[in-house]
Amino acid sequence: MSGILVVEDEARIASFVAKGLRAAGFAPTVVGTAREALDLALGGDVDLMVLDIGLPDGDGFDVLRRVRAAGSRLPVIILTARSSVEDTVAGLEGGADDYMAKPFRFEELLARVRLRLRTEQDAADDPTVLRRGAVVLDLRSHRATVDGRVVELSAREFALAETFLRNAGTALSREQLLSRVWGYDFDPASNVVDVYVRYLRTKLGAELISTVRGVGYRFEG
Repeated sequence: MSGILVVEDEARIASFVAKGLRAAGFAPTVVGTAREALDLALGGDVDLMVLDIGLPDGDGFDVLRRVRAAGSRLPVIILTARSSVEDTVAGLEGGADDYMAKPFRFEELLARVRLRLRTEQDAADDPTVLRRGAVVLDLRSHRATVDGRVVELSAREFALAETFLRNAGTALSREQLLSRVWGYDFDPASNVVDVYVRYLRTKLGAELISTVRGVGYRFEG
């Protein structure tokens, strides 16, 4: 049973949404503040968040930014009375997966919840998609994204990124990386691994690839 975090400070709307989700077979958890929303969204026990923007202790956009900054790919559907084009664009560009304006029909919200959960599950079950934190590699299309943003990688950069993601948390020596990505034995004079690691750090995020002194590199995503 999928857990849905409903972030809504208006009790009537929160109760209406929770009741409908429960009837549809989901397990809703309702909170009314930005602080509670952030704690539960990053706690890892929910599968999707329905997020209001106007909250008594903060802005829902800030919650969204902090969730994405933490590397979470939790699906987020914004549900708000703020329906301007500017707000919609800000929400989607800030990392929301969908944006709905109030007043709304519950049937439409339910359809969007199911779609986002199905899309997320399909990606998780697809062996041609590698996902580590905010970084996603589609091995069929050679498409890389970070926090939903497309990143252009050369063929060699993509191969190096794939090697790192398949071995996340494991220290890899330069010899191992050369063998797996370039396919030839280690040349002590070569700095090609260091050069390409620098390229990846620039494109994916410097904090994602750590230098392991005396060994090589480790992907931290």
